[in-house]
Amino acid sequence: MLSRFSIKDKIVALLLIAPSLIGILVFYVAPFIWMVIFSFFDKPVNGSFVAFKNYIDLIGNGVYRKALLNTAIFTGISVPLVIILSLILAILLNQKIHFKSTLRTSFIVPLVVPVASIILFFEYIFDYRGVINKILGLFSSNPIDWLNSPFAMAVVIVIYVWKNLGYNMILFLAGLQGIPKEYYEAADIDGAGPLTKFFNITTVYLMPTTFFVIIISIINSFKVFKEVYLLSGSYPHESIYMLQHYLNNMFSKLDYHKLVTSAVLMAVVLYLIIFIVFRIQKRIERYIEG
Repeated sequence: MLSRFSIKDKIVALLLIAPSLIGILVFYVAPFIWMVIFSFFDKPVNGSFVAFKNYIDLIGNGVYRKALLNTAIFTGISVPLVIILSLILAILLNQKIHFKSTLRTSFIVPLVVPVASIILFFEYIFDYRGVINKILGLFSSNPIDWLNSPFAMAVVIVIYVWKNLGYNMILFLAGLQGIPKEYYEAADIDGAGPLTKFFNITTVYLMPTTFFVIIISIINSFKVFKEVYLLSGSYPHESIYMLQHYLNNMFSKLDYHKLVTSAVLMAVVLYLIIFIVFRIQKRIERYIEG
């Protein structure tokens, strides 16, 4: 396809994308390569090569393992939950119902509300003297310190789902509206029920959108640090001490070895997860086509 363009057009195109390309190379690619190289040395300047010693020490660190476990638990619960809920909402809003536009807009609001406002809202709900504890008090129940107890993980999951539900729902809505209605009409003629149509039509044609939503949800789950930091500070309850907290605290302590090594490990893990998701998608698509 590129052969149809003249050399002049190609040069103009390269000049147009050059600023963005240079910016990515200078501010993203080069620093990451430097981090990977630095993670194998004991000092940033005139250091000695120590191979995988920094990684072995990091994995042996109990605080890091706790942060890794909490992040895995949070991602493992919140991502499937937000995908299922957003898909259900998208299917409901894809039907002929009243106030459809108003409902769609209401689910988009969390995307444009500043994080500080979101935290103030949830603090008002989950604080020790918040709304939920006042409701519990009406039933003679003892108040719960939600943010300083094992329930803190549930609070963070609620915030994550509330913030990302609308965006995922819009993606699913776009995918649903791209499915030809003739398929559903043909299924109705054949006497297919709602579940049959969902599994044989909706899930099949929604597959690319679903995998895209999965990847976006996983990436967003690793970006939940701002909310937890504003809720509980640098050292929250141990149940919500995430990898992002560990990275932030190592930066504050100027412990660059742990900071860089943990950042590289997190990037590798994210890459492997996304790679596995893409491989699963390709296998499912081959199975469907076959």
